Amino acid sequence: MAGETRLNPVRVSCYECPLRRMPHFRTFTEDELEFVAQFKRGELMADPGTTVLVEGARSAHLYTVLSGWGFRYKILEDGRRQILNYVVPGDMIGLQGAVMAEMQHSVEAMTPMKLCVFERSRLFSLFERHPGLGFDLTWLASREETILDEHLLSIGRRSAIERASYLLAFLFERGRIAGLLDDVRRHIPITQTHFADTLGLSIVHTNKTLKKLSDRGYILWRDRGCEVLDPEGLQATARWTPGDPRMRPFI
Repeated sequence: MAGETRLNPVRVSCYECPLRRMPHFRTFTEDELEFVAQFKRGELMADPGTTVLVEGARSAHLYTVLSGWGFRYKILEDGRRQILNYVVPGDMIGLQGAVMAEMQHSVEAMTPMKLCVFERSRLFSLFERHPGLGFDLTWLASREETILDEHLLSIGRRSAIERASYLLAFLFERGRIAGLLDDVRRHIPITQTHFADTLGLSIVHTNKTLKKLSDRGYILWRDRGCEVLDPEGLQATARWTPGDPRMRPFI
């Protein structure tokens, strides 16, 4: 691992969770909030480059991202990596391991991350006592499937410049909803290696494609990241528009 993780006691109370103040996240009932507060067992701090979850491992915990950026990926025996999706505040990771006994992918921190830690063994009491929260988990899994459908369409049918435009527009929208980006903060901490491993392009092809977007005035490439200048232009180039901005659940 390039970084490290540190398990801390609860420092951010569920009752004072900053995600609850954001307009895009649904509110809990009093009973649900009390259950989630008891469900939470601590907070994990992860440095950039840290592998938070490892493919094939049996994790005793589930996590909700409280702050920071990360990504999910699979890796072949020869070291080739495919980035599957990116995670932002409000996303739950590790649920797959709770259902299938072991993780089918890995998760790495792109920036310093703070994660809420939940005991995997108590997950089924959530379904038994709080069907509304159980539906929320189903919603999150369905949402992940929808996102992966769009990613597969991008890799399979979009041109290189459409793929890059889609990925940046998608990440900008996800970051905006999660409170990481806004009209002033437009920096996405993604490297050209991340781009290549997500889009299935070589580094050389990735570099040429991003230069085209920069020449159009859509982005400004910075050290270890990308500044989004024109998200609408990226959406138009990718022929993609964000979905319904309705409130989404989180645990």
